[in-house]
Amino acid sequence: MSFDSRALSALDFPRVLDALAERSATSLGAERARALRPSDDPERIARELDEVEDALFGVSLSLGGIHDIRELHARAAEGRVLSGPELLSAAYSLDGAMTVKRAIGVNSRGPLREVATGLGDHSELVRRVLSALDRDGAVRDDASPRLRDLRKRIEPLRGRIRERLTATLEKWSDVLQEHIVTIRRDRYVLPVQASRVGQVQGIIVDASATGQTYFVEPAAVTQLNNELTRLILDEEAEVRRILTELSGLLAGDADVPMTLVTVGELDLIACKARLARDWRLNRPERSVGTYDLREVRHPLIENPVANDVTLGDTKLLLITGPNMGGKTATIKTLGLAVLMHQCGLYVAAASAKLPVVRDVLVDIGDEQSIEASLSTFASHLKHLRYVLRHAAPDTLVLVDELGSGTDPNEGAALAQSLIETLLAQDARGIITSHLSPLKLFALETPGLKNASMGFNVDTLAPTYVLQVGQPGRSFALAIAQRMGLPADVLRRAEDLLGPDAGLMERMLEGLEREREDLREQLEGTAAARRDAEAERSRVRQERETLELRRNEMLAEASQKAESLYADAIERVRTLRARAQEDSARPRVMQELRELRVSAQKARPAPIVREERGDPIRVGSRVDVPAYNAAGQVLELRGDDLVVQLGVMKVGVKRRDVRLKQEPKVTAPKTRSPRAAFAGAVAASTFQNELQLRGMGVEEAVEELRTAILEAHALKESPLRVVHGKGQGVLRRLLREYLKTDRKVESFHDAEANQGGHGVTIVNIRH
Repeated sequence: MSFDSRALSALDFPRVLDALAERSATSLGAERARALRPSDDPERIARELDEVEDALFGVSLSLGGIHDIRELHARAAEGRVLSGPELLSAAYSLDGAMTVKRAIGVNSRGPLREVATGLGDHSELVRRVLSALDRDGAVRDDASPRLRDLRKRIEPLRGRIRERLTATLEKWSDVLQEHIVTIRRDRYVLPVQASRVGQVQGIIVDASATGQTYFVEPAAVTQLNNELTRLILDEEAEVRRILTELSGLLAGDADVPMTLVTVGELDLIACKARLARDWRLNRPERSVGTYDLREVRHPLIENPVANDVTLGDTKLLLITGPNMGGKTATIKTLGLAVLMHQCGLYVAAASAKLPVVRDVLVDIGDEQSIEASLSTFASHLKHLRYVLRHAAPDTLVLVDELGSGTDPNEGAALAQSLIETLLAQDARGIITSHLSPLKLFALETPGLKNASMGFNVDTLAPTYVLQVGQPGRSFALAIAQRMGLPADVLRRAEDLLGPDAGLMERMLEGLEREREDLREQLEGTAAARRDAEAERSRVRQERETLELRRNEMLAEASQKAESLYADAIERVRTLRARAQEDSARPRVMQELRELRVSAQKARPAPIVREERGDPIRVGSRVDVPAYNAAGQVLELRGDDLVVQLGVMKVGVKRRDVRLKQEPKVTAPKTRSPRAAFAGAVAASTFQNELQLRGMGVEEAVEELRTAILEAHALKESPLRVVHGKGQGVLRRLLREYLKTDRKVESFHDAEANQGGHGVTIVNIRH
């Protein structure tokens, strides 16, 4: 079913097509744009929208320079010979079409590639034409060997003729009207005075308009002029032959008509894309039976007010209110959105979900016809009869000023009956009216909902805001008062209305006041929420700033501690060198031990952020009440620990263990007299367990070397080195060092219940 042209005109759809055609690059595209009509084929609509999207975000369609050559192709097909410029125009147009095809092949996301298959390959025709014609459309000298030969002979011959005539000028100087050589009727001649023409030998070729001058061809150049004429005729024949051949090539190219159709289609797609950019349109989505448009606006109104329009459970929307408030514009806004969608165009809305309808049924405007003896009311009835006949779930009904043009009571009754019929036919649409009984009818009828257009009584200015759920007021008396009607006339009108006549208006006025109060409260709540969000953002930013400062301070403290620790290590190395002297060894060893202990205490522990700040680490000794035993922590897995209890490894929660502080006990050793003093001083505090877990290789080796030196000097053995298991890299490298240290007698793994592979027992040589 085709869409009614009267309905398209009533909705201002031709103006949209004009705007589309203005953006065309070719006359082919403009023709397609003005002939565009809505489709009720969902697949076609979706495909056309995909093509517009491809033109917007994939391919920049450049169709400038392509002309409508359908008439040229038709003339060539009839056997006519086209001129050089005409053939050149055809070649340029077909070459432009092939350029567009290549651009689509490179940049298209897919949809336009299918369209571009209609562009044919005209490379041979384009090559032949461009090689035979110059930029002005004239046939080139090298278009054929014969033409080249003819033109090579013509120019020298012209030179010979001019030379002979120049010599004749001197002889005929007394009889010449002017001392020049000219051309008349393609022959070189001299201008001779009419009164003295009998004094020269030659052929009169032409005469001036006044009859005072004859143009005479001297006998000396007659034969040469004849030869030139013959060559020119041969040249013209060869040029015509070449143009005839090129015209035949154009006529024989069967792909030209399809190429031109495709160019028009591509230009139309480009027009749609340009319109979408210029009018800030968005792609609609297809729905089934429901209309959901957000911030929809009339695309042809300057600075329009955007509204939300929804039809679904609400089948019909009844808009009431004063004239000039935007009711008709709202109807046209929805109608244009539906028509543009079904033409494969984007729509003037922030978002839109639209069904595909088979027709838009419209009754808008006053089409009174004196010739047809139709009044305004009769014209409305004629259109409404068409609407009722075709209304269905897959049509859109748009009726303006329902029930107008006749007695209000009868008009209201007729309008209510018509609305009931439309609801029974499950139609969707918008109806506008001024009739108050319809407002009450809408309040009580499922599927029909009241709506109105906002109006400011103080300024008598419409706001053009659609207010769904609220019937509109007429404001007739208020407008009349503001327009200056006499007060006694207005009072008389109020008396005639009676006390009950304005009840509906007063109820609506009260509802509007309540609605305004609620709007102000909502705005206040929204403002308070924005303030709270801003305060929350400020607090979050301050917290992030404090956290950043805290991290900077921790990093600064860590750097300072590392510096102190490095100084201490350097002092340890110096003392170790001094300890090589036997006399100073006890005192130096004592100082070295104390410095090492203090340096280790001064060194900051790595910053480990644990949610509960638990001091338990790998290597810590803990009590496990559930097993009534104590053991060493082997691994940390979040809140889970792996603890070595004797020969068993058990997994427990952090909360189920207690950190155990165990004093280190050193077994008494038999000392030599020389080491007795140093041992007596250090025996109570020497740490025979060295924690290297988590250190770098170089640092760990240095710690181990220092500890072995102290243990050797203090006669302490064995040394317990805790390096952890991990991947075994640190264990392997430490053991490689132990093999090279002469103070080490032997080393081996600890017992399984004392750390196993994660601990190396080092026996110091004495």
